[in-house]
Amino acid sequence: MTPKTILVTGGAGFVGSNLALHLKRQDPALRVVAFDNLRRRGSELNLQRLKDAAVEFIHGDIREPEDLDGLPAADVLLECSAEPSVLAGVGASPAYLLNTNLVGTLHLLEYCRRQRARMVFLSTSRVYPIAALCGLRLDEAPTRFELAAQQDVPGVSAAGFSEGFPLEGARSLYGATKLASELFITEYADAYGLETVVNRCGVIAGPWQMGKVDQGFVVLWLARHVFGGALSYIGFNGSGKQVRDVLHIDDLCDLVTRQLADFDRVRGQLFNVGGGRAISVSLRELTELAQRVTGKTIPITPVSEMRPFDIPLYLSDSTKLQRALGWKPSRGIERLVDDTYAWLRDHAGQLAPILGA
Repeated sequence: MTPKTILVTGGAGFVGSNLALHLKRQDPALRVVAFDNLRRRGSELNLQRLKDAAVEFIHGDIREPEDLDGLPAADVLLECSAEPSVLAGVGASPAYLLNTNLVGTLHLLEYCRRQRARMVFLSTSRVYPIAALCGLRLDEAPTRFELAAQQDVPGVSAAGFSEGFPLEGARSLYGATKLASELFITEYADAYGLETVVNRCGVIAGPWQMGKVDQGFVVLWLARHVFGGALSYIGFNGSGKQVRDVLHIDDLCDLVTRQLADFDRVRGQLFNVGGGRAISVSLRELTELAQRVTGKTIPITPVSEMRPFDIPLYLSDSTKLQRALGWKPSRGIERLVDDTYAWLRDHAGQLAPILGA
């Protein structure tokens, strides 16, 4: 089935807007509708980009079923809306988190049931429990932590963490909402025959991400070097050696395009999605990259105390996805840093009030 109309929820956010624009460039005849509540500061900057590309924008909120009732009938729903912070709800009410990431998913599943729309759901590696991730054997290299060769936990290898990593244990309210959403997607697929695919994404980064301390660390690191301000190496003795794999937003756009084009091959499946060991970076290494592209050095304070839900290392093992579609990310960490820095530089006037310290 070739879709005629695609609905992108969270369509003015970082991932949603980039996906909407990418799909419209790939097929100008395709109707692409972006739906967003514009809660995230900076998302308003994407409205002109969407308009210029003839992507329709509808203001609304997935927490409100009435906002979904008036949406056009879509063949495909790309679910990119979320409260993405792992610290959401810590020390405060979790109401917005729960109503967006879980109740909102149920509203969107009902939309898909009524419209018989396919769903591509962007989940997160944060579904994996904190204690299990922190309990792995690690080696300490000069600039980063590395997975030790010998592990006692299934789903861990030199390639990173596969879909078989255990799910028992606490993971954060954010991670719980996404895991619960995955379960409801499975149930709707079984009960109503919905055609779905779930992508458990690691860190995604690149131009037009409005990075913050609790989410979007690559952009945050570069923005502080560009606009000024201090940074901290938090936890792990203030070493800055904690590691994440990172996926360039353009690689994610390429992946989703391929999934839509070959949906029968991926229908009903769940995939870990990320850059893997080859496209990973520690905070200490990211500092060196930021200094290289900006020519600036800023204060970075070591903080020994841990924050809730901090983990030393996460690497996505995307072997299952690579076997299913032959997809591999093609843009490395230096390309990601270069592209993000060019965006910050070229749009400094717009971005300084949002990303400045």
